[in-house]
Amino acid sequence: MDVELKSPSDYISAMQQASLPHPDADQIALPVVLGALSDQTRLAIIGYLSRDEQRGMICSQFTDLAGKTAITYHVAKLREAGVVKVTPEGTKRRVTLRRSDLDARFPGFLDSIIASTKELTLELPPEN
Repeated sequence: MDVELKSPSDYISAMQQASLPHPDADQIALPVVLGALSDQTRLAIIGYLSRDEQRGMICSQFTDLAGKTAITYHVAKLREAGVVKVTPEGTKRRVTLRRSDLDARFPGFLDSIIASTKELTLELPPEN
């Protein structure tokens, strides 16, 4: 059995190119979005993201909410529902709200969700 070892730069290059599946705007369904937002940690993530919507945040900035594995799970649920977009940046992943898609599908919905997160006490962690 031959095993081919790749260089670290090959792995990094592959990670940068790997894109994650996101639903198209017309595939975003309200029951799925509501299910994704039914978790307190996911609501807190939305609250964090709403404070810098243009730039978004990297996943490691959410680790004060839960462990890395749990954050990966929660961000995946939000991505699969169409609430956030996840973009690879080297070894990190940047998470941004899909405001334009959500506003087009459900006008005013995201603003209502963000308003509900204001009740949560959230402090933005620094970006590493």
